[in-house]
Amino acid sequence: MYRERASRAEGVVVWTRTAPERNDGPVYPVLPDGCMDLLWTGGRLSVAGPDTHAFAPDLSNGAGGFADVVGVRFAPGVAPALLGVPAHELRDQRVALADLWPGPEAREIAERVAAATDPAAVLETVALRRAAVAGPPDPLLRAVVEGLDAGRTVASVADTAGLGTRALHRRSLDAFGYGPKTLARVLRLQRALALVRASVPYAQAAVAAGCADQAHLARETRDLVGLTLGAYEALAKNETPQPSGSSTTA
Repeated sequence: MYRERASRAEGVVVWTRTAPERNDGPVYPVLPDGCMDLLWTGGRLSVAGPDTHAFAPDLSNGAGGFADVVGVRFAPGVAPALLGVPAHELRDQRVALADLWPGPEAREIAERVAAATDPAAVLETVALRRAAVAGPPDPLLRAVVEGLDAGRTVASVADTAGLGTRALHRRSLDAFGYGPKTLARVLRLQRALALVRASVPYAQAAVAAGCADQAHLARETRDLVGLTLGAYEALAKNETPQPSGSSTTA
């Protein structure tokens, strides 16, 4: 079962996924959305970078059972300043926290999480401390995400941000892990599939989300999710969706 709540840190969501007693059904794919996560899975701390395609999580704990997962999810553009690494360096990767931060610091956090009755609260404290040092999220990056999520063109978003398209592309690689065109594509898919999960007809969902037509949405779903629209909808009905960064493996 998946649960989430807003964090006291701006642009951060705290979430947990309780492992099923059995895992004999299909695994819900982790969809790309530009987010990044700090994860605690099976005794391991890791960071999930921004995905360009759906990711199939490994629900095993390495001991014949299934692992609970705890995470803090960072909205697009928030994580790099807090984690101290450009997003593009982690694109499509799950990396041990000890590979990004000094080993003693990562081990100390892991020990605190392992001993805690509320591991999610420990991870949230880590995010809060990092946010206190980094300061609030960059409003320019937030405006870029909002503009692209509203379906505006990259050129229009760049102009509003006071940047050239090349400068916006460079900023986007560091902040989101990929360029603004890819981020716009990912956000559009998220909008469309949210409508599909709400039982909106495919053609209507496609146009409402900003796709040219149903065929366009079908191609995007195959390319980014690896499933047909019908297969995705059937799977979504049988599984509580989790956000893209919520991988369960390092």
